Amino acid sequence: MNRRSFLGSLAAGAGASSAAANAKPNIVYILADDLGAGDLGCYNPASHIPTPHYDRFARQGIRFTDAHSPSSVCTPTRYGILTGRYCWRTRLTSGVLNGYSPNLIEPGRLTVASLLKQNGYHTGCVGKWHLGLGEGDPADFERPLRPCPNDFGFDTFFGIPASLDMPPYVFVENDRVVERATSAIETVNQPRGVFWRGGPIAPGFQMEDVLPALTRKAVDSIDDHARSGADKPLFLYLALTGPHTPWVPVAGFRGRSKAGDYGDFVAQVDDSVGQVLAALDRHRLASNSLVILTSDNGAHWTTDDIEHHAHRSNLEYRGMKADIWEAGHRIPFLARWPGRIPAGRTTGALASLTDLMATAAAVVGVSLPETAGEDSFNLLPALLGEKHARDAIVHHSSQGLFAIREGDWKLELGRGSGGFSEPRQYAPKPGEPAGELYNLRDDPFERNNLYDREPDRVRGLRQLLESYQRQGHSRPEAA
Repeated sequence: MNRRSFLGSLAAGAGASSAAANAKPNIVYILADDLGAGDLGCYNPASHIPTPHYDRFARQGIRFTDAHSPSSVCTPTRYGILTGRYCWRTRLTSGVLNGYSPNLIEPGRLTVASLLKQNGYHTGCVGKWHLGLGEGDPADFERPLRPCPNDFGFDTFFGIPASLDMPPYVFVENDRVVERATSAIETVNQPRGVFWRGGPIAPGFQMEDVLPALTRKAVDSIDDHARSGADKPLFLYLALTGPHTPWVPVAGFRGRSKAGDYGDFVAQVDDSVGQVLAALDRHRLASNSLVILTSDNGAHWTTDDIEHHAHRSNLEYRGMKADIWEAGHRIPFLARWPGRIPAGRTTGALASLTDLMATAAAVVGVSLPETAGEDSFNLLPALLGEKHARDAIVHHSSQGLFAIREGDWKLELGRGSGGFSEPRQYAPKPGEPAGELYNLRDDPFERNNLYDREPDRVRGLRQLLESYQRQGHSRPEAA
């Protein structure tokens, strides 16, 4: 890996020693992959997994109990995070991209990174991209991969093209591979969670080395940021590859949990987060940094996993990753900003991962244009313990099943999970409800379907969703 070229570029624009940097906080956004809220001790005292760094962080900041990913799988969520726009408004209306998919983000679209770059930030992305690279279909990894993260506001990028179970298995630095995929690897699917698809792989690429390598890269970027003495604050988007499959904890974490390979891998993810937080502490950057820890969707934790390990990655919520039910998209969400966010606070404010765009704009004191962040609400008031503007949110399963939530009410426009849980699809029999309606205040685990009892509620929620789809935005135009 050409480590110094990446770090040198990052250092060139970063720094926090000046008054200008102090005026705007560093923003560090750490996105775990398939991490369930129930994996963390701060959400689940009965968790079988040690997560001391997440738990300590929760005590230092705010913990959200009603935060959601816009989709219950990764690519659509990542699009929503970076653009503030629901991914179903693009060509990708269901499913996810693969490692050879072309770029998904529209040329010229404002992203969180480009917004912050325009407002004086140095911007770095480390980790899993999974939003497509280049224009070809399939992408040609023998040539520069443009468009790439550099074309959407990131000064630097180092990571992998897609999930760690999707070829090609290579590291990409900015717009090109670090080492070409001249070897091949066979498909592996045993034991539970140790899974990857066969395909091209770089000779030096090892699955178990990826999470440690990305962690080191993120820590190094913070180290160089602190040493550079430049005038720009830092935006670091760290998209971890765990605990998504393959579950490959390194030796020091095997046996650390009571939840098998998955739990051990979550413990390693917790350690990676701890290393990044320690880097901020070591350079005295934490006091001027807004740090957010979250996950791209719920955990891929089956009923068999629950029975075998007596551990609930998604708490008591119905379903799992990919599903339209709550476990598919209800996620951990923690934030810390010393001196601004009171320590030890818990909030039930409704939040979506699409809200980063409008929140970042509020942090730097600018307004979003009407053509950007169409589904992004400013989360800063909720972070500071004030009233938050979001009252409705749209959800999307891996198979394209929609749900809309307004206040306590959630309407699912069909039956079945729309994802991984059975039944994935369900054709109602004559006289049965055509969809599912729940009052999440009274029934957070979605056990009492009120669809046929509340026809006016069903009609109103359906009309609200249709208006969001028709008008092209859910954020008020003047927001």
